[in-house]
Amino acid sequence: MATLTTLRIRRKVFKGYLAVFLIPSLTFIAVFFLLPVILTFLIGLTDMDYSFKWNWIWLDNYIKILSDRWAYKIMMNTFFYVFSTLTFFNVGLALLISIATTHVNELVGSAFRALWLLPRITPSTVYALLWLWAARGEEYSLFNWILGFFGFKPIDWRLTHPWLIVILVNGFVGTSFGMIIFTAALKSIPEDYIRAAKVDGASTLQIIRHIELPLIKWPLLFVTAYQTLSLFTSYEYILLVTNGGPGLYTTEVWALYSYHLAFAQYGGIVKFGYGAALATILVIIGIIMSIIYLKMFRFSELMTEPKIEVV
Repeated sequence: MATLTTLRIRRKVFKGYLAVFLIPSLTFIAVFFLLPVILTFLIGLTDMDYSFKWNWIWLDNYIKILSDRWAYKIMMNTFFYVFSTLTFFNVGLALLISIATTHVNELVGSAFRALWLLPRITPSTVYALLWLWAARGEEYSLFNWILGFFGFKPIDWRLTHPWLIVILVNGFVGTSFGMIIFTAALKSIPEDYIRAAKVDGASTLQIIRHIELPLIKWPLLFVTAYQTLSLFTSYEYILLVTNGGPGLYTTEVWALYSYHLAFAQYGGIVKFGYGAALATILVIIGIIMSIIYLKMFRFSELMTEPKIEVV
């Protein structure tokens, strides 16, 4: 009886501590995450500009999106950008680097990963300027200087291959996030598994395929889901490198389109309401993608209670 009473007291104390620590976090989430989403949705129901007047037009902005001649092209640009950057860099190259650097000398691997993190910690404008310098059309720019050794003529990369530059610029930064997660996951694999496989005669490729990749399944799925949602809302480097060009919306993505209409229209004309409606569409896409990933990747299995009875 005394034991049950003690357990109940401990549970009440634990719930009290839990509430004390959760309230600040929940308040932070509500103020800085939930409230902006609600405000964005409400502003999307108005024709607000710099006058900041709440003139309600309800669903007119969303109807306008359906008739926007550029909306379909920009949405296709967005999906192309997300799929390409995610597949080849944020997940693909990140996984390749992680595997390669954990199968070489530890010092060499750590040094290479540290170098790859430099774009992540470099100021965005400096990083973008370096790419603009390397990809300019002059004969002695970095890319054209390298191509000159193979007899190719100089290329103005931003004009002729803008998507390549956009994906490379974003990909080199995005790769570092997955690289850190995958490397940590690979290093957490018990060494006994690897040794046992080697004793049985497994090659390095067989160890990677049959031991390492299955054991880092959840980090792989997490990075895929997280980076997908992150790429849908990213536009910073596209703004700095191409600003959506060249020409009309060649590399424009949905988030950048929302920014341009809400804050960077020519002649000082801004459309907070329409820009907010575009941003709301991104929120809806993010929610849909989250639900799809939850079901497809079965993330609920990570949150199930362990089936171990504690005596």
